Amino acid sequence: MPILKSLGVADSKVPRAGTLPLRSSRNPFEEVPGLEEEEVGELGTLPNGTSCRRRATLEKLAGLSPFRLGWTPGRRVGSPGDGPPRSFLGRMLTPGIRRSSADFGLLARLQGTRAQGDEEAAGEAARRLAFLRLGRGPKPHRASLAERVVPAGEAAPEPPPKVPEPPKMKEPLSVLEILSLIQQRELARADEHILELEAEELASSGGGAPGPPAAEGAGGGRRARDVALLYEALQRELWALVRETLAGPGPGAGAGAGAVAQLGQVLLQEEAADGRRGPGAARKLRVRWAEAVGRAARERLEAAAPGAPGGLAGQLEALRARLLEDMGVVRGRLAPAYPAGLGAFGVYLRGYHGALAEWLGAAARRRLPLGDRYALLHWHNQVYPREVLGLVDLVALENGELGPLLSPGTLRGLEDECVTDVKAQTRAALLRVLQENEEHWARTEDRPSSLAQDVCELLEEHTERAPRISQEFGERMAHCCLGGLAEFLQSFQQRVERFHENPGVRELLPDTYISRTISLVNCGPPLRALAERLARVGPPESEPAREAAASALDRVTRLCHRVLADLLFQELQPYFNKLMRRKWLNSPEALDGIVGTLGAQALALRRMQDEPYQALVAELHRRALVEYVRPLLRGRLRCRSARTRSRVAGRLREDAAQLQRLFRRLESQASWLDAVVPHLAEVLQLEDTPSIQVEVGVLVRDYPDIRRKHVAALLDIRGLHNTAARQEILAVARDLELSEGGALPPPRDRAFFSDISVPRPPFCLGLPPFPGRLPLGRLARPGLACLPRLRPPSPSRPPSQR
Repeated sequence: MPILKSLGVADSKVPRAGTLPLRSSRNPFEEVPGLEEEEVGELGTLPNGTSCRRRATLEKLAGLSPFRLGWTPGRRVGSPGDGPPRSFLGRMLTPGIRRSSADFGLLARLQGTRAQGDEEAAGEAARRLAFLRLGRGPKPHRASLAERVVPAGEAAPEPPPKVPEPPKMKEPLSVLEILSLIQQRELARADEHILELEAEELASSGGGAPGPPAAEGAGGGRRARDVALLYEALQRELWALVRETLAGPGPGAGAGAGAVAQLGQVLLQEEAADGRRGPGAARKLRVRWAEAVGRAARERLEAAAPGAPGGLAGQLEALRARLLEDMGVVRGRLAPAYPAGLGAFGVYLRGYHGALAEWLGAAARRRLPLGDRYALLHWHNQVYPREVLGLVDLVALENGELGPLLSPGTLRGLEDECVTDVKAQTRAALLRVLQENEEHWARTEDRPSSLAQDVCELLEEHTERAPRISQEFGERMAHCCLGGLAEFLQSFQQRVERFHENPGVRELLPDTYISRTISLVNCGPPLRALAERLARVGPPESEPAREAAASALDRVTRLCHRVLADLLFQELQPYFNKLMRRKWLNSPEALDGIVGTLGAQALALRRMQDEPYQALVAELHRRALVEYVRPLLRGRLRCRSARTRSRVAGRLREDAAQLQRLFRRLESQASWLDAVVPHLAEVLQLEDTPSIQVEVGVLVRDYPDIRRKHVAALLDIRGLHNTAARQEILAVARDLELSEGGALPPPRDRAFFSDISVPRPPFCLGLPPFPGRLPLGRLARPGLACLPRLRPPSPSRPPSQR
């Protein structure tokens, strides 16, 4: 070896390569004891000043070892009495021991120079190995034991079975090595070594249960600080992994699933360790994992909502899309990677549910416009349960149902605010619509009214949205809108009455007055239907509001019908004045004028809605027959003979048939009026008293508002003056009147004879008007039977002027 010769070392005195008497069971950098007993004098000194013994160690060869470590078995580096401080690299390369937190604290300063230092250390090691190979030369081929023992040509015996080597003891890792594992995302292995380090700290502290890490100034040991720092680093990586895996699969989906599996393994290991630590010292990483999932979910939702267009409704739609996307990732990729015992899907779902509850609660506390409150309530009550939770496998939850996103008090407050805003907004909007329509009533242009349509649209916007949120909220909103509608209809009724009471309106608008009145009537059916629908949906206390709305509409309809009927019968009155006269018996001119005018005006009335049109035609039918019968009962015509009675009865039947055809063509539903004129014709034409009694009985039964004065006037027209016969016929009407007792009068649409006034009947002395009155037989002569009724004296006139 030239190098050794140049150093002055004899070839015979230098051991061959591989024969250095280093003790493998000890530190390779330890000084070999016993060398001082070897011979020293035979060798000289080396160039570096050391004496050359017969056998030299590696560290004494040309000063190759820069470390002279005074390591003693059983002592830890950094313990008291270690002697002079050694370099950081020397402590780090010392096998069999853990480096302390002092080494861990230098990690931040080594981050920038670690790569350069690793390259330098690798180069130094390579130079040392190259130096050691200088004197060895090529490796000689050594014959195996079988070649030396077994001659050539013979079969070699089977080798003896190998004795299994005893398992090597796993050396504990240093703090920096554990930290390196954490940074490399080998989380399960790192957690195992942290648990070992924690166990060592527990053993050194006396075997008590490990508690939370003590503060650095509170006397905490170096190992306890190491454990605390490693747990902090481990948790940072765990929760960062939770955030990263939620962001999406990315290119390394397989590696991500492996990291998630290690995260779950760490949670199981720590949960088992918590059972050994006890309740007071448990680290509860499973609870912190659930909190980390909630934080990650909150970040995901907050990042999705702000950029969504369309106000709160758009933000809620973005939240729905993000929830479905993330829960799909959890169900398809993350939850299967966790251990089954952790219930990962339920943890993620609860985390997102809690984060969403916080987001909605913060939105509900803001002052939202009415549309946003509707959107928030609808999303909370309908969209989230149906389109989010309905698509999620809730069977995966371990602890049952999820709690509500918003508390009942918060939901009730939002609903109250909606009801209050709707009441105020609809009231102002309805009055504005009414004011705009009233301004057009007095104008000459004839355009269709949109009042009813505008009112229905204003209210249906709320009455249709509220039931989609909840049934109870729909009932409250219907009650609110019905109250606003009743109040509006009362104002509408007052404006219509004021319009018709204005005397100048008919004169200024002769052509459009009827059209305007028909438009006002046409507002009734849709508004009445809306009120009925709101009353059905609303609570029972909505009935008074419905009655008020219906009463206001009825008054408007009756007023407009009366106005139209008055205008029509003003035009018909000249024809009715020609009835029941001698000319009427010979010419149908009067009735033809009535039928023609009614038929012409019916064309304008066809623009009316079906319901008010039917009511108006029925009223016209009743009123036309009343006007037809009134001159007959007032005695405008007297029948002096049977021939005249027959002619009058025939004419009455012809007119009744013509009127019946007219109103059937006008689609009148008042068919009960068709028989009144034929009954009167029968009473006039019949000759025998029993037949007249039967006909009067039928007449009284079909028209209960007929009175004896009407029957008496009819008997006067036919010329029946026989007292006995009149009494028998009038007794039928009297008996029916007495049988009715205190019966209520018929309704307005069924009244006929009550609208016909007849002259007061004469006071007959021969007929006691009251039972028990003594008959005056001597005054019962035909010429004195009927006298004018005596009038009572007027209290305003003095006796001298009576």
